[in-house]
Amino acid sequence: MKPVIKIVDGAKEDLRKMLELCLSTGGLTKERYQRFLSMQYHLTKGVQKHFFALAGHPEMAKCKGMRDFLIRFAIEEENHYLIAKKDLENMKSPMLENTLDVQLWWAFFDKFIHDKPFMRLGATCVLENISDGNGDLIGRLTSETGFLNARNTRFLVIHQHEELPHGDQLYEALEKADLDEKHVADLLRGAEVGRVMYLRFFSWVLTGKEVCMVTQID
Repeated sequence: MKPVIKIVDGAKEDLRKMLELCLSTGGLTKERYQRFLSMQYHLTKGVQKHFFALAGHPEMAKCKGMRDFLIRFAIEEENHYLIAKKDLENMKSPMLENTLDVQLWWAFFDKFIHDKPFMRLGATCVLENISDGNGDLIGRLTSETGFLNARNTRFLVIHQHEELPHGDQLYEALEKADLDEKHVADLLRGAEVGRVMYLRFFSWVLTGKEVCMVTQID
């Protein structure tokens, strides 16, 4: 798991830079939060289909505890898109159309879910852990607005993972699984894809434009 965690840690650092950029360019505006919730709605709507498919995949037969985790995870995640929708409604903001990048995410993983199931799990490692360690910046962003309240931040609170620690649970399930070299390679590729795509999603949240933002050039 160490190579996967290294990719996830890199994604956390990238997100931190983008959160800092958000703070320095107007903070969490209502428009940015509207884009965030709309993106999450389209990203999570139907997500259970992937995890139920993974649970039934033949390659999961020898992965101890993985099927139980995936089924439970699918059930817990399947209605989160409705929470994002409700937060938007409580903010009196309309749902925005699905972005190209989120559509590409779905097309990519729909293609590989049956042949390379562990790629989807690698991407999930990123999505379920990327906000960890960035709570201070998220707290600053949310505290400096005049429109956030308990009725329109339910999705955000849940995905701080204090209520549902799915990131830690996924790491634990993968640690217990009997993974071969192919599985690990697919996990790594999936984590790389998850890192790139989620940061593209967040670029759109910040700018409203479907382009990658350059935050640093080495």
